[in-house]
Amino acid sequence: MKTKIFLLAVLMGLLFGCNAAMVMDGKVMGISSGKFIYQDGYLTTHYNADIEPVWKACEKAVDSLKGKNIQKDRKISSGSIKAVISDENVTILVDYVEKDLTTVSVLCGMVGNNLASRMIHDRIAANLTKP
Repeated sequence: MKTKIFLLAVLMGLLFGCNAAMVMDGKVMGISSGKFIYQDGYLTTHYNADIEPVWKACEKAVDSLKGKNIQKDRKISSGSIKAVISDENVTILVDYVEKDLTTVSVLCGMVGNNLASRMIHDRIAANLTKP
C-alpha cells in the first residue's frame, strides 16, 4: 500500500512540475513550462501569427545564426528548413494550424538538443516581434 502511495506521489510530482517527460510507444514526450513540447528530439511550440511571417522569422533566425548548406522546402501550409549551424544539423518544421496560429518544431543534432532548440525558438520569437 505504501508503495502505491509513493508511486502516485512521484507521478503527481512529474505531471505538476515545471517539466515532465514520458515514454509512450517508444517515443519520448515532454512538456517544458507549459509552452514547449519536446517529442523525439523536436522542441515544438505554437506562434500566434500566420504562416508567412513565421516562415520569414525562421529564415531570419537561420541567417542570423550563420546557417550553412541551407535547404528550404516550402508548400502552401507547411515547410521545412534544413541547415548546418555551429557544425550541427538543424531541422525547422513549420506547419499552419489555423488563422493566426502556426506550429514550429526544431531539431538540433541527431537526437535533439533542448538548449540549442530553445535558442533558435527565442530567435524566431524575437524576429516575429520586430517590425
